[in-house]
Amino acid sequence: MSGIIYRYVPGRRAETLLLLHGTGGNETDLLGIGEAVLPGAGLLSPRGQVLENGMPRFFRRFAEGVFDVEDVKARAAELGEFVREKAREHGFDADRVMALGYSNGANIAAAMLLTGAARFPRAVLMRAMVPLEPGALPDLAGTQVLLATGLYDPMATAEQTRRLSKLLESAGATVTEHAQRSGHEMTQGDIEAAFSWLAAE
Repeated sequence: MSGIIYRYVPGRRAETLLLLHGTGGNETDLLGIGEAVLPGAGLLSPRGQVLENGMPRFFRRFAEGVFDVEDVKARAAELGEFVREKAREHGFDADRVMALGYSNGANIAAAMLLTGAARFPRAVLMRAMVPLEPGALPDLAGTQVLLATGLYDPMATAEQTRRLSKLLESAGATVTEHAQRSGHEMTQGDIEAAFSWLAAE
């Protein structure tokens, strides 16, 4: 397996959260948020392997909002295999891994779902865009997705959210949208919404 830098924190419960940071973040950024939204879960937090002007990302882009789709597919597949490998190594259940991604991390989580690289039972996607439109959609029946959006987000716009929601629902996922009066930044309201959504059975 490629040498992905990551942090793993064992949990007290069966679920593990895959934490996926935004552009310029690293493997420590979302650890506190992961503990806040799903207390007691295991935390698996990789660092993006693509550097853009020295800032880690999970896949390449040609410009703001213009993604290298082939790289998106390859990186999504690589992360899916990374999760399965770390489940074997650390002894957690790969079928009970849920994703929490912000911005670029939300986009790669969405790509993992849309390409079939991973099948998370639940995924929290904060400020996500459409990472790619696959020719054939996977079967995401049973997958639940929370799209946490910012009403004034200039990048992950309402149109992007609608398109992503439609794609996920077309694949069989159940999508819940939660909007904050914010821009692209993550807010305390996002964290509270994720906590409440993950706590609901």
